[in-house]
Amino acid sequence: MNAYQQKTLGTLLNAGFAFTHLEIPGLDNTPVIEHFGEQMRIEEHCIFHSSVCTGDDYFQRLHHRVVTGMSQGIATPVVRFADGEYAFYAQSLQCNGLYQQAESRKAIENALPTHAEYLRFVSQHGIVAPLIHPGNSNPPRKFLFIFEKKEDGRSLSLKFLQFLDENHIVLTGENYIPFYAVYAYLSSKLFAQSIDGKKLCIVNSTFDEQAVRNWFIKLQSKPDISFVKIPSSYVATRWANMKDEVLEKIPSDTDLCLIGAGIGALLVAVDVSEAFNIPAIDAGHVLNMMNSREDKSNGARMFTLWHKSSGN
Repeated sequence: MNAYQQKTLGTLLNAGFAFTHLEIPGLDNTPVIEHFGEQMRIEEHCIFHSSVCTGDDYFQRLHHRVVTGMSQGIATPVVRFADGEYAFYAQSLQCNGLYQQAESRKAIENALPTHAEYLRFVSQHGIVAPLIHPGNSNPPRKFLFIFEKKEDGRSLSLKFLQFLDENHIVLTGENYIPFYAVYAYLSSKLFAQSIDGKKLCIVNSTFDEQAVRNWFIKLQSKPDISFVKIPSSYVATRWANMKDEVLEKIPSDTDLCLIGAGIGALLVAVDVSEAFNIPAIDAGHVLNMMNSREDKSNGARMFTLWHKSSGN
């Protein structure tokens, strides 16, 4: 980690943020931790703004923004950022993980100004949800003693914070939500019931209509679902070439859009939310859950497994 990256984290922590244990009643991470290893537990700790006391507060804040965006016709892009995005913004082809995101470093370089512009829009009108935890941000030493995290990967999120700083994009108590709070909300009964009877459009490379409908029925919800197909690769670098065709296929009366586009979800979410004045949410793994294809995400993810008795 360089001095600049250390400064960006320090600025964030001095601006009302602090590391806190993320807990949302009704969710159980135990199966994920048992499958992937105890080291996953470190990801339960993330930055909280001082205006937020609990994980449930973040959950409810996101719910309020989504419901308000639907009822009042407000462009509300909600976008998550984790290791793939961090590698992309560092111009590394390590961004090509489960899916192909970039053809070359030159393609990333050419796309970065657009990504910065769109990220700025999200920071001003929507929600930025980065994965920042003690294991990927080189935090105060006490966390390292607790979790025994290896040096590898310890500054990934700092590269993202550096990218934000270089492009004059600021995380605040209004525009930030923890990465996993988005997964928790989208996998909840509260979200499903908030779009009951409403028009939901799914923009993704795959769609199992019956599986998706069954997902919502189990959560006592019956949205009117449409689907727009996009490529499974290179949306992050080729969105400009497919944008018009995708937007034309989205029903004009859509109330909310769920997006699965990898690193390109930022671009899709901004353009969809602005074109239709609706919430457009980067759903990622939750779309794989809806399609009964958790295998495409390499298994279950943290903060997506609700107790059956939970009210959410």
